Amino acid sequence: MRVPRPRQQSLERALRVARSKPFRVGVTVCLSLVGLAAAALTVRHFVASGWPLAHADPSLVVAAAALFLGAYAFKAFGWRRLFARDVRPSAPALAAATGAATVTGIALPGRFDDLVRITVVRRFRSSKAGFRAICLSIVLVGFLDSAALTPLASVAAGLTELSAWPRAGLAVVAAAGIGSTAIVVAMPRLGRSRRLARFRLVRWLADHSAGTLDAAKAWIFIAGSWGLRAVALYVLFLALGLKGSFVLALLFLCASAASAALPVAPAGQATQAGAGAGMLVLAGVGASSAVAFAVAAQGLVVLTGAMVVLLASAWEARGRLVAIAR
Repeated sequence: MRVPRPRQQSLERALRVARSKPFRVGVTVCLSLVGLAAAALTVRHFVASGWPLAHADPSLVVAAAALFLGAYAFKAFGWRRLFARDVRPSAPALAAATGAATVTGIALPGRFDDLVRITVVRRFRSSKAGFRAICLSIVLVGFLDSAALTPLASVAAGLTELSAWPRAGLAVVAAAGIGSTAIVVAMPRLGRSRRLARFRLVRWLADHSAGTLDAAKAWIFIAGSWGLRAVALYVLFLALGLKGSFVLALLFLCASAASAALPVAPAGQATQAGAGAGMLVLAGVGASSAVAFAVAAQGLVVLTGAMVVLLASAWEARGRLVAIAR
């Protein structure tokens, strides 16, 4: 009889604890408290300062919302390219997954949004991809997100007069994008290495990773998504009557996106808004204006995400009704 190694024993104990009812209840309570805290802070801000979009230009707010909706669509088309052709989920399913993860990010800690994405994708009728394929695609999307931010972070760092620390942060974002690009390009080639090909995981990754051409097409769509978000943020600056610029929009975008990559962060959307507001303050924007813009931006992102979920759900319901009628 084989005696388990100490590491295996520790893993088994951790799994038993994770599956226990007290642990699940504790996690639920903690998440609920985080959600209530985020909601309380949001309400307190609105009571003290008012809703940031209350006095904004309506036409520009609508234009910014339309750009955010377009960003969701571009992200869905890019994500779809990372699946094998015969199991690709529909674009509405992937858009709904992204929108739902954004909405739940108000209360859920960072990285929990991946669980939301997996759950939503698998609920759609058009989804034929397995659990592992969806997980791999989410990892690849994260890499391509980082790669798409590289040119934006480089432009923002080159066109602003920031102190050393913010510039270092932008440099890290750009460097992470270069490394992510190398990983995505290398993954399909892992199986060609004799030393690595003997591992089952490596062979599976090589077989299920997107090819170079599909990855390039996915990057174009995802880069377009981030570009639309940057333009939307700039339009939102104009809508709020703030003295913003496209460079400030890039700074906010890069900072909020970098904070989303944290392993665990309380209330993901709040963390992103805080990071973006902090970057604006470092760039010379007043603290109250930076917070108001961050709240308005994240609120509009969440609102458009909810709209995407509703539209995609309606599309899915229509498809199910047509299938039943046949």
